[in-house]
Amino acid sequence: QVQLVESGGGSVQAGASLRLSCLVSGRIFSNYAMGWFRQTPGKEREFVAAISWRGEFTFYADSVKGRFTISKDNAKNTLYLQMNSLKPEDTAVYYCATPSGAMRGSYYQSQRYDYWGQGTQVTVSS
Repeated sequence: QVQLVESGGGSVQAGASLRLSCLVSGRIFSNYAMGWFRQTPGKEREFVAAISWRGEFTFYADSVKGRFTISKDNAKNTLYLQMNSLKPEDTAVYYCATPSGAMRGSYYQSQRYDYWGQGTQVTVSS
C-alpha cells in the first residue's frame, strides 16, 4: 500500500532553516502530485505548498511564499520542503500528502489528497 513517512522536523530558533523530507513507497512516485500541509492544536489543517506530478508547477500559501521551497526527487521517491527564515508562527505538525490519482481541483484543498504521512513536529522559538 502507499506509505508516506516524514522526517526532518525539530526545534529551532527564529530565523533558522529546516528541510523536511517525505519518503513515499508503494507507488510510482513520479506520477503523482504532492503537497505539504500543517496543523496546530485546535485548528484545521492548513495548506503550505504543493507540486505538480512533473514538478513544473509549484504552489505556496501566502504566509510561506519566498521562504519555503517545495521540490521532489523522483530517483529517491522523496518530497522535500526547504524552510528558511522560520518564524514562531510556523510552529506546527507538518504532513505530506498525495492524491490517489490525477489531481482534480485545487491543490490547496486538503480533501483532494488521499494519502497522508504521520507528521513531523516543527517548533520555532523566538
